Amino acid sequence: MAKNKKKPSKLKQKLTDKYRLVVLNEDTFQERFSLKLSRLNVFVFSGIFSVLLITLTTFLIAFTSLKEYIPGYSSTALKKSATRLTYETDSLKTRLAVLEKFTKAIRPVLTGEIKPEAIDSIKREVNKASTIDYKKLSPTPQDLEFREQIENKDRFALSAGETNKAKIVLFAPVTGNISQSFNSANKHFAIDIVAKTGTPVKSIADGTVILSGWTAETGYIITIQHTNDYVSVYKHNGELLKQQGDFVKSGEAIASVGSTGELTTGPHLHFELWNNGYPINPTNYIDFQ
Repeated sequence: MAKNKKKPSKLKQKLTDKYRLVVLNEDTFQERFSLKLSRLNVFVFSGIFSVLLITLTTFLIAFTSLKEYIPGYSSTALKKSATRLTYETDSLKTRLAVLEKFTKAIRPVLTGEIKPEAIDSIKREVNKASTIDYKKLSPTPQDLEFREQIENKDRFALSAGETNKAKIVLFAPVTGNISQSFNSANKHFAIDIVAKTGTPVKSIADGTVILSGWTAETGYIITIQHTNDYVSVYKHNGELLKQQGDFVKSGEAIASVGSTGELTTGPHLHFELWNNGYPINPTNYIDFQ
């Protein structure tokens, strides 16, 4: 007795039933193209095509510039511009913070809350010098004799008399070319020595620092009182190494060459030498080469 074969389910039968897709010529009914299909094949092919289409679309959006045309995506140029503006904003914030600190520090000076110091900068010295009547400064016979004695001695040393050997020896604060010489007629009571930024500025002799600070016109300035009523002044420094009241030795570094202040055109040292309240030409006693 033969066994009964199990009949396939209706769903499986619908999925596996074969169909024929035929393309005919409308006028002659001649067959042009035919294809055998089933519902299962259609579902499988449709799924594979959908997956490929989704994958291709995702690739195009993620790795090409087409995503810039899709709402919600920002362009690469816009991101770069936003990043650059972020950096510029941070830089402006930093500059604004520095400006606020500077304004806060200088406000008491501008409003008069802080009184000026007893010893002022070059402005007071220039004002004092401007009141000098140069007609009254004509050399006397004693002055001419003293100058002749100085010229006959070592130009690096200043002596108090014939029998007394040099009490003070002056060293060059820096070496270099002199860009502007001493000229009392033009009220330039100093010499300007060109030097590289950061070059050490040395004390010309032993002495005590009587002024170490900042002025708007001459920048960082330091003044030293020496023996025999000699005073040396160093201006436009880049940095000060000594404070008011410090005792310094001959040749000791007291500052560094810079270009600070409004009255400067480049890195150099503005050097003045005074004796008994009168300016003297430093090149008469110091070799700056």
